Amino acid sequence: MFKKKPLRINSYLGYGTANRLRATGRALEDENVNFDGNTGTFKTLRNIYRQFESDEIRKANIDLKLSNGQKLTAITDTEGYYNFDEIISNPNELLNKEGYINYVVSYNTTGNRKVIQSNIFKGKMLVPSNNASYGIISDIDDTILHTGVASLFKWRVIANTFFKNFDRRLPLEGTVQFYQKLKLGKNNKPINPIFYVSNSPWNLYDYLTAFLKKHYFPEGPILLRDFRTPFDKTPKPTAPHKQSEILNILKTYPNLKFILIGDSGEKDADIYTEIAREFPNQILAIYLRSVNHKRKEKRITRIINSFTTTPILLVHSSQEAEEHARSLNFIN
Repeated sequence: MFKKKPLRINSYLGYGTANRLRATGRALEDENVNFDGNTGTFKTLRNIYRQFESDEIRKANIDLKLSNGQKLTAITDTEGYYNFDEIISNPNELLNKEGYINYVVSYNTTGNRKVIQSNIFKGKMLVPSNNASYGIISDIDDTILHTGVASLFKWRVIANTFFKNFDRRLPLEGTVQFYQKLKLGKNNKPINPIFYVSNSPWNLYDYLTAFLKKHYFPEGPILLRDFRTPFDKTPKPTAPHKQSEILNILKTYPNLKFILIGDSGEKDADIYTEIAREFPNQILAIYLRSVNHKRKEKRITRIINSFTTTPILLVHSSQEAEEHARSLNFIN
């Protein structure tokens, strides 16, 4: 008889407001994935395989507890995901000086199998400061991390993700410094919120989190998508993942303006310009990083030349974006 694996809860860094708690995560069997120091190809393959192979815990009762004792309960769906979206009381006593509301989640063991080694999993939610000048929404693949989404059959995506551990991959030139300056803004205080949006699946959350942390990118929610299989019976999303996530952010913070950062590899230009047309008062500027693909750049150039709603720039280096941002008084 096979020994049952311990359970864990992967709590994703979320975002909300001072009185609206939004927390998401996933209940899973613990596959003992650890990227720390695993630079070898075999260990990297094993870790990635375990992340994609991990078994979700369906219809599990998840309890969430805030630092002031407030408790909430949710049930995971058929893919193991849980979602809290609740109005909370006395929010000021929950918000710490870094702009986060901390909480813990745990399995409600009543009726669940009791193979949990440690049933306390920490989580937190970002609450942007009222003094923030603007927010930043950035793509990850080929925007800050060379992935190869424009390569033939996306073979470079596979090679870079499955055969290279996060600590063997480098951020694209100048991106860390640029994002740190955007985080500081003109006030020279690290309060401008940043959100990372990617078409990568949630299975790579730990991998991408480790990469961003290692290279000192500003911390922020990483918004990924569900990994669909040919046998997935859940309804397909009606809008592209990036577009849906960005719209959710804009609607959550209607009084906050944003800078959108992407690349010329896929559909960022189409999605960002469509969003800017819909929310012209909330989008300050759009930066698209070149992936050095002539045909794609020609198409992006046509989009840029016909777009007048907000400043938009195709850049070949972070320095170009930084100089443009400085000229618009976004950074010092």
